[in-house]
Amino acid sequence: MTLAGKTAIITGSNSGIGLGVARELARAGADVVLNSFTDRPEDHALADDLCREFGVAARYIAADMTDGSSARALVAQAGRCDILVNNAGIQHVAPVDEFPPATWDRIIAINLSSSFHTIAAALPLMRKAGWGRVVNIASAHGLTASPFKSAYVSAKHGLVGLTKTVALETAEEAITCNAICPGYVLTPLVEAQIPDQMKAHGMGRDEVIRKVMLERQPSRQFATVEEIGGTAVFLCSAAAAQITGTTISVDGGWTAL
Repeated sequence: MTLAGKTAIITGSNSGIGLGVARELARAGADVVLNSFTDRPEDHALADDLCREFGVAARYIAADMTDGSSARALVAQAGRCDILVNNAGIQHVAPVDEFPPATWDRIIAINLSSSFHTIAAALPLMRKAGWGRVVNIASAHGLTASPFKSAYVSAKHGLVGLTKTVALETAEEAITCNAICPGYVLTPLVEAQIPDQMKAHGMGRDEVIRKVMLERQPSRQFATVEEIGGTAVFLCSAAAAQITGTTISVDGGWTAL
């Protein structure tokens, strides 16, 4: 399929899942807007690389997703938004009674509230264009819970609820809103955790991945950023025109348990 002529904004996309989604959208022909809170030469170089590799227009816009006005300004500065992928997110692990309140507020702001602001800013542009796709990167934790992740689980459940609400509000338009719910995805951040897990559990790499990190993922395999990106591309396709307000799990069977 081709997404030529479409412009996609992907929040939190200078690494990991976000960059993987951006690459797959660019591969499908979409122009892309990368984003994170930093504004470094290497961030802008990522956009240049996508231009060269896929022959699409690509640029990087810095925006702080903890601030609603900054999230809305990202969409305004992009000027066009046919496809919005809300991917920005952070994590912190602690018991509820020890969870730092400021960290709770930051996680809710980045993982949930920023999506409200970007969607609110993008919908008028999509309506003007007569077409739009909103893809929210939720999580298996948007459908189930784990201990010590209260803010993350709450934000991702909230993002699934926001997805359903936006889908209902746009149901009679050529605009869809869906959520992808990944399990564990092999990103540079996850890769960096493996040596520490090996040391903590006294296990080899393969054993610690299967028995510790992927304990709740029945496939015992990480999802890849390319798989998440491919799912996003599908949701932007004509075949997915009547798929809206739902979640697609890419979790190796996690939520089937």
